[in-house]
Amino acid sequence: MLQRLGQISASRPWRTLLVLLVFIVLAGVIGGPVAGRMNGGDGFTPPDAESSQATAQLERATGEETSPGVILLVRGDDAAAQAAAGGLAAVPGVARAEPGPPSTDGDSRLVMGTLRAGVDDEEVAADAVAAFEGRDDVVVGGGAVAGLQLSETISADLGRAELFAFPLLFLLSLLFFRGRAAVLPLVVGITTVLGTFLVLSGVNLAYSLNVFALNLVIGLGLGLAIDYTLFLLTRFREELSKGAEPREAVATTMRTAGRTVVFSAATVAAALGTLTLFPLGFAESMGLAGASVAIVAGLASLAVSPALLALWGHKLARKESAAASGRWHRIAHGVMRRPGVIAVATAAVMLVVALPALSVNWTPVGADAVPTGNSARTLSDASEAEFGGAATTPVTMAVTAPESAAGEVETYAARFDAPARYLGSNTWAVNVEAPGDAVGEQARALVDDIRTADAPFPVAVTGPAAEFVDQQATISGRLPLALAALAALTFVLLWLMTGSIVLPLKAIVMNALTVGAALAPLVFLYDGVEPTNFLVSAALIFALSTDYGVFLLGRIKEARDTGETEREAVAVGIARTGRVVTAAAILLAVAIGAFSTSAIPFIQQIGIAVAFGVLIDAFVVRSLLVPSLMALLGKWNWWSPKPLRRLHERVGISEEGREAVPA
Repeated sequence: MLQRLGQISASRPWRTLLVLLVFIVLAGVIGGPVAGRMNGGDGFTPPDAESSQATAQLERATGEETSPGVILLVRGDDAAAQAAAGGLAAVPGVARAEPGPPSTDGDSRLVMGTLRAGVDDEEVAADAVAAFEGRDDVVVGGGAVAGLQLSETISADLGRAELFAFPLLFLLSLLFFRGRAAVLPLVVGITTVLGTFLVLSGVNLAYSLNVFALNLVIGLGLGLAIDYTLFLLTRFREELSKGAEPREAVATTMRTAGRTVVFSAATVAAALGTLTLFPLGFAESMGLAGASVAIVAGLASLAVSPALLALWGHKLARKESAAASGRWHRIAHGVMRRPGVIAVATAAVMLVVALPALSVNWTPVGADAVPTGNSARTLSDASEAEFGGAATTPVTMAVTAPESAAGEVETYAARFDAPARYLGSNTWAVNVEAPGDAVGEQARALVDDIRTADAPFPVAVTGPAAEFVDQQATISGRLPLALAALAALTFVLLWLMTGSIVLPLKAIVMNALTVGAALAPLVFLYDGVEPTNFLVSAALIFALSTDYGVFLLGRIKEARDTGETEREAVAVGIARTGRVVTAAAILLAVAIGAFSTSAIPFIQQIGIAVAFGVLIDAFVVRSLLVPSLMALLGKWNWWSPKPLRRLHERVGISEEGREAVPA
């Protein structure tokens, strides 16, 4: 099938490129505006959690949101605060606005604006910001404004990432691809990004996606496009150097490297797809976007590359440096001379590096995620410094009881030194003031105390601390399933490729080591890490580690199937892939590393962790751990029980026209 696809694309390259141009234009027109249509909310709390259900119950009873969505910091006296409250109350979507407590020095006041339930928070926030634009005595903040300004920052980050990544990637592509071949990854990259935007436009109609997913689309889309085109181009040049004509070289490239691209795209999509097992909007959006971009990148590279390879033909020929190939060959044999020592030492160092990841401090996404200079961040900082955190939301209980049970409800609320307020619809609200940070240890302990205490009526707890507790509980509950799915999908795909059960198991363990080592820097660089951000980073690193593993295993298996000895097959595979994996890792680290230019800390964290992980995988795992472990296991690398071996003979995917040497 791959040869047929390559033949269709290569036989009429100009027609293929014309179809590609039409597709890019349509994808840009239809999918380009997807950023403005993504309104999946913050996505960090599961919708079926107790806190979410309590919030929904309170909103149904009052027709209002449970906490102030827009907060004003007014520099002035009570009269100024009253005037500002009137202006805020006039904003469409604001249910009420009330002056809050004064600052500790008495020079400022807070005004709390509660939004109507069901309104578009960002739209109301934009109107509120516009209503007080130009006022030096009023700072507009709150959760809704923070969400608006995060979305605006994301859009600015996309532009910054493009300005940073594209020129640098083009220069590096010129260095690694040489000549006109440098155009190939950029063409496939643009096709991948716009094609994924088009796919996500359709997905967004059925499932509201989080806007943060767009950063992943650009970084991963460019990175995978570079990887896949580099794999295909390298094999095409190799075939040309053997004397093959361009059409013949394209056919061989699609049968060999094309097969590797298929497996790589499938493993990356499967790994990132496991994020959808967590019922958190941010994780689900990243999983859907990541799986989509991997599939689109694979399809784009396999459909577009043959046309350009056939069109330019011998003009792309470039003799591989014998010195570079020989150097990687010698490194592989050098490692395999002392495989036990090197395997143990490398694994031990990676374990030590990974240990800090076990002591990470989990923190939620709050107003401090908004970059300094935005009004929501200014208000948040002022709330802590001047008001003792008065703009934070308390722990809120939704008590289900009739109005006639007022005495019992008030007695229950008195246990927590809190007043009870009847809202209607058999719902009472009890706001308990938690000391310290709104999501700190004391607030979370209070949530646990309320939930474990006996109550005369059904009680559900909400508020920032309760939402964070529910998020962590959801992640802990779904993590075993997600890990099992990740391991199972990776195992099955690598088994289909190799026929071995040893190689997939070994790949899973090595990928886990890489993930741990790559996430450790976040512990040292940041005071806290948002849990779902940690999940996304781990899934990305695991996926990309498998990506390079597939490419290397493909070449080792090919060398072994042609009769090379076990160790020589490993050395040949590393020699043929060493330079290309190194180049691909550097390019992908730049593409994903563009995340680190984001003004939002938890987006920065993804860029740093993934770039670090990719480089560890290319320079440590593929250079030291893979050859040493393969030398230790020898022919047992390819072992599989007889029933599975027979099954693989029936369903395994092998290169067309090539018979494998049995294990």
